Formats: sequence, structure tokens, C-alpha cells
Amino acid sequence: MFNIEGSMDQQILAAGKTRPAVIFPEALEPRIIEAACNLTRFARPIFLATEAEVREVIRRDLSAMDPTRVEFALSESAFVDIGKRPDLVEQFARIHQEEARTQGREVNLFDAMCWASVPVNFGISAVAQGHADTVVGGVATGEKQFFRPMLKALKAQEHCCEAGIFVLPDEHPKDVLNQNIVVFGDVGVNAVMTPESLAAAAVGTCAIARDLIPESILPEIHGAIVSYSNRGSDEGPSPDLVRKATELVPALLKERVSRGERYGTIHIQGEVKVNVALSQRSATYYQGGKDVNWPGSANVIICPNLDMGNLLYHLYATRFPDAKKFPVMFGLRFKGVDLAMDCTPEDIRLAVKASVLRMYKYGAWDETPRDTFFRRYRVLAINPGSTSTKISVYEGDKERFTQELQHAAEELLPFEGKNITSQFAFRKDAIMKFLSDNGLSVDSLDAVAGRGGTLWPMHHGTYNVNDLMAEDLMKGVQGDHASNLGGLIARELVAGSSRPAFIVDPVVVDEVPEVAKITGFKEIRRKVISHALNQIATARRYAEEQETFYERINVVVAHMGGGISVGAHFQGHYIDVNNALDGEGPFTPQRSGSLPVGQLIDLCFSGRYTKDELKKLNKGRGGLIDLLGTADLRALEARYKAGEAEVVLVMDAMAYQIAKWITSLMPAFQGQKIDQILLTGGMARCKPTVDYIRKAIAAMGCGVTVYPGENEMYALAKGALRVLSGKETAKVYTGKA
Repeated sequence: MFNIEGSMDQQILAAGKTRPAVIFPEALEPRIIEAACNLTRFARPIFLATEAEVREVIRRDLSAMDPTRVEFALSESAFVDIGKRPDLVEQFARIHQEEARTQGREVNLFDAMCWASVPVNFGISAVAQGHADTVVGGVATGEKQFFRPMLKALKAQEHCCEAGIFVLPDEHPKDVLNQNIVVFGDVGVNAVMTPESLAAAAVGTCAIARDLIPESILPEIHGAIVSYSNRGSDEGPSPDLVRKATELVPALLKERVSRGERYGTIHIQGEVKVNVALSQRSATYYQGGKDVNWPGSANVIICPNLDMGNLLYHLYATRFPDAKKFPVMFGLRFKGVDLAMDCTPEDIRLAVKASVLRMYKYGAWDETPRDTFFRRYRVLAINPGSTSTKISVYEGDKERFTQELQHAAEELLPFEGKNITSQFAFRKDAIMKFLSDNGLSVDSLDAVAGRGGTLWPMHHGTYNVNDLMAEDLMKGVQGDHASNLGGLIARELVAGSSRPAFIVDPVVVDEVPEVAKITGFKEIRRKVISHALNQIATARRYAEEQETFYERINVVVAHMGGGISVGAHFQGHYIDVNNALDGEGPFTPQRSGSLPVGQLIDLCFSGRYTKDELKKLNKGRGGLIDLLGTADLRALEARYKAGEAEVVLVMDAMAYQIAKWITSLMPAFQGQKIDQILLTGGMARCKPTVDYIRKAIAAMGCGVTVYPGENEMYALAKGALRVLSGKETAKVYTGKA
């Protein structure tokens, strides 16, 4: 049985787009709630009810649902108490009045507002006016209350149709339907059946099938416009209509192909007997004659009337209760999903996913027009480096633009030999100029998030840049580093306004218990300095993809870049990690990593190296640079694949050490199961290294997920967004403990 849901999931996630806002007017229907709680990776649910009301339904009728999934889904949803949104009710009411006037009717404002306060009318209007992308209904509301008003308000094309998708279980004879997939479509949504509407329904239904079913599963879509009569006969219901519709199909199909090459795999035949379309045996017996070229095995059955369409849909639904089935509308620009009253939560889930997938494939949707229910806060992220400053502007989860401002050597010359904070005004002015050149001002921002610096140790989270933090950043209390500028510039940009300045998960995040800091040398305690921003952001990303929270997962994250940090994340706490700044841990492209202590001591007193030379070998000139003469991973990967013995040995040694460090963190989880190993950073793009690590840690019994790159700008923005949206409270920096 073809896994159509898994296929749609894969295609939707591969698109990498923001999630559309889907509004549920029937918000207290248990089937709707159950379906919505399983949709948050693909859509943002809007319930037209209070959160308390939804929770009460879950408590009463859905107690068997996974509590973590429920909590995560509700945290990702919006709840609208219509009685507390008079602004929208009045907006929708006045539009309703105008529409009534165009029909020669007068509706007073009070009656119009009563109409707009009905959940289905509110939901349909919200989509029509761009506050949401898709309205889902029909489960608990009759055709006259939901389906017809939806068509009237949202109809974007002259001809609409509705298709029913079936993936039949394996007990259905496999030689009748290719992959046991069949799609039924009819013209029932059109008031008058015409050749034009039937032809549009045929092409539209086939287009739905092509959008949803990969070509690897159904290389070609064969559509059959069915008839009760024999081919060429004048018997049966309007055979002339079917013939005329068939003549119109090629032009419509040509226009459809112009929108996407995939539609070129669609073939539509007219005036086919229904038993021929659905039966290989009948197709065999009815073939013959000079005008008959129907090959049988239709994927798509287009019915010339509503009764036949309903009959076939319900016949298959009854005969195969285990079939995967769901409806899809064509002609509404993906703005509406109409469901049967006897649908299941799975039917609802599949129908919404089908709408989202077609929305993405069609290419016309980019984001919800208005951010009424899911506010798109605008955040400026700042990440200063030694010779550049990266800046990005995000609106919600979407990056509007990003730029790396390069600072030429001659520009930095006046600051040579001085603390990094001497560059504060120079860097700030460069950012202000760039914003101005791109038509942006600080007044248009909701917050600024800067890269956290070398402050005193702190717990993870998003912090307001307060006076004490600014003072410690200026001093560089734990070292002079370019990241110290991030919080300072962020604070200066919003000075005098009510907008917040944040830092997010700086390198000094320390939640490591003392037991992990003790060494065998009384004067030395392990310090914790790591790639905390990307470490925690990667763990959060994995948690979100599992539809749960950072606080409820156990993962090991290996950040693999110029430096390598391997961290243990235990139920929302960053409980152990190597000091990547000082070279502890595996050797890296630029760092020596942990070394045999006795040999290192002997080397220190051998007279062969100065202190500065040894420090450079430890960090900057060690690792792959010392062993192979380069830190260029792309060049080394090519040499590795070419079988160069020395490169293979050294690269495998580095991967071995990373794997060894990953496994060494197992005690940090206090005997609890590790959910996943996460590989991130630039080196996560190196296939030989990733493959070696996968194999080496296989005995740990958990999977490996790879997130190439660092995504630091997004991590900064996400930290600010969690606070702005109320999901997290900004923390207060208190300095040295």
C-alpha cells in the first residue's frame, strides 16, 4: 500500500517554506483537534475558540493522546475568541454588507456583525481577507452553512471541482489500478453542468493527482471522463456533453502544462464506460473497433454528474474502510478544505496536507498575507567576527535579507593593538549605514539580538542587555573577543526606545555540574566555553521536528567546524561539553585537541618551541593544518575520495576522535536513553567524516541526524522571537556568581 502521507510529508518538508495558517471554525470538534495536533510541522493551526475550551475537549474526549504532542501543538497554535475581536468582526461585517448590496439586498450593521460572529463565517472571511491561508470545515457544519458560503466567498476561478483521493489497501486486486491509487472527480460544485465545466473538472482532477502522487509512483496520469453509454452511442445522460467536453480538454491541458512540465504526463480520454475505466476485464472485452484506443487502468475517474461521483466515492469508502482517503478542492487556490461529516481525524490530516503540498507546488504562495494571528516580529540579528560583521533581518521565521559587512585591513588598522571594544562606534556606524541604504530604520524593528560575548558563566536562554552586562562586555571579563561587540551594538541601536536588546546563548553558557569539572590536578578546574548558540539551536530544531520541547529530549550535539564542541543536552540542560576554545576535545581543522599530558609537558620544556608557538599549534595552526598542511575540507574530501592514503588516515582519525568524544558523554545522561546524535557545523557537509561517525557510534543504539552549517543568525533571531511571542521570558544577567 503506497504511503501517501509519508510521501506528502517528505515533499512538504523538502520545500523548506514557512507554514501556512490554517483556520478551524469547528474548533471544539474532537476530530478536528486531534488532526490539528498532528499538523504543526506542516501548518499553523488557528482555533476559533479559547485555549481553555480546546483543553477541556482534550481532557474530556482525547485523553489517550500523547500529552507532550498536545502541549507542543497548543504552543504552536493561535486561539481566537471571536467575542474579543470586534475589530475583525466589524471588518468582515462591512464586507458582508457590500456583497449583499451587489446582490440587491440591504443588511444592517447589527445583523451583519451577527453573521460575521458565526465561526464558519468568521473563518471563511478571515481567509478571504488574507488573515489566514486555508479554512477547514464541514465536519460538524452542513453544506448550506459551510460549503456553499465557502465557494461563494473564496472561488477564485470560473470552474471549481472536488476530487476524492483513494489509496486502497493491498487486498484490492493490484492488477486493476496502478499502485491501487484512484482519484474520483465530478462537477458537483458547479450550479450548471456544461462542457466547459466538465472539461475543467477533468483537467483539474488530473492536476490534483499529478501534484500529490510522485512520478516515481505513477509515471503517467490516465484520466477517463466516464459515460453510461457505449462509445459513440447517443444513449445515456448527455453523451453529447461528454464529447464536447473531451474536445475542450487538449487546450486546457496545454495551458496547464505551461504552468509546470509535470502536467505533461497527464492523458485524458473521453466517453469511457465506467466499468471499462475501473476494470481490466471490461477494458479487454470492450476494446476493438477503429475508434477505440482506450488502454484501461485509469488513475483518475471524472464523472459527468454529482450522483455518480458521490456513488463511487462512498462505494469505495464503504468497501475499503482501511483505505487512505481525503477530499481536495480545485479552483479555490488552496483556500478551502471541505470534509465529510463522517470523516476521521486521519482524513482531515491528509486533506490539509494535500492542500499545503499543492499550495507549495503551485508556486503562487509565499506567506500568509497578513500576520494577524501569528505576528511576524521584525528582528535584527548581529554577529561580529574578527574582520566582518554579519547582519540579518528576520520577519518571524523568514529571513528578509542578510549581509556580511567586510571590514578592510586599512579600516581596522587604527584599532590594531587595542581592545576589540575600541571598534564599537566603527562597527555600529557600518550597520546603521547599511540599514539606511536598504530603506530600513531601527524604528521599524521590534528587537535587536546580538551575539553574546565572553561574559561570566550563565545558564542558556535569551537575555536582556542590561547595564551590568554592558559593563562586563566592555571589560571583556573572560577574554577579548569580537562577540563582545554584539550585545553592546544591539543595546546602542535601541537606546532611547522601548525596544529590547538581547543576547542569545553566548559561548559561556555553563550548566555543567561540578562533578564534570573536577580534574586530577587541584589547581585546574575544567572551563566551559563552547559553540553554545548553535549547539542549543540545533537541539531545539531537532525537538521541534519531533513535535516536542527542548526540555523533553536527550541528545548529543557535535558542532564540527574550525573548532569542534561535543555537548550533552539533558532535558533542557546543557550539562557537559568540551572547552572548544582552548582546544580540548577532538583535534579539528585548526586545533590540536586534547593531547597526551606527559608528552605535552616534555615538549613544553624541550626548548623546541616558545610559549606563543605552542599556543598557535594548539589553536590556529594545529589539527589538519599541522598534519596535512590545509584546513580546506572541500579539497581534503576530494583527496580522500581519490584514495590519498595520508589524507584518508588523518581524516578518519579526526572522525574517530569525534565519535569517541560523542560516546564519552553517555554517563552525563544518568543512565537515561539518548534520543539522537546531531551533527552540525560546516564539517557536517563532509560525507566521509559523517559516514565514519555514523558507523563508529552505531552501537549506541540511537539514530544520527545531520544539520549542515551553523545557522547562527537564525538562532539569534529565534531566541528573540521566543521572547517577543511570549513563549519564553527574557533572563536577567547577574554577573559573576
